[in-house]
Amino acid sequence: MMLPGWLIGLILPACAGAGAHGLPHPPPVDMTRLERPATPNTALAAPPGFVPAPDLPTPAYPVPAATLYAALRAVAAAQPRTFLAAAYPDRGQLHWVVRSAFWNFPDRVTGQVLADGPDRSRLILYSASVYGYGDLGVNRQRLQTWLAALGAALAPPAASPRAASPRAASPREGPPHG
Repeated sequence: MMLPGWLIGLILPACAGAGAHGLPHPPPVDMTRLERPATPNTALAAPPGFVPAPDLPTPAYPVPAATLYAALRAVAAAQPRTFLAAAYPDRGQLHWVVRSAFWNFPDRVTGQVLADGPDRSRLILYSASVYGYGDLGVNRQRLQTWLAALGAALAPPAASPRAASPRAASPREGPPHG
């Protein structure tokens, strides 16, 4: 942690923590009962029709819930200054603390994977600042980044052009002999 984070931690205690430390251990959350604050310092990504209305839509993922859960966990682990705070695999729920680079401000991110049949799943992601009235769009940008990385991680491998179509005879090879 940098000196500014330690100094501001004298006033805002959670800024003095490292990683997920400094904040209470997050309990499981019923995401279907999510109540967003009036302040503009949160972002929600959820399937269309979710209440409250999401800022970003999430698609139906054509993978089992366990696959989406593992991919979400891997995507989060690859993000800078992102620390797993709690995991509830039986609920398909994960909680992280994400720290700002300079001041060490903590944000909380909660992800919930919902099974939608044996080979389909849905995702709810919620990112919220712990301190401050606004967030300058950081929470929304974070969710966009995570969703893009998740989409790339779950995308089927691209077929090579040679494997996708029969190879045309080149002029030097001439017609097939037969």
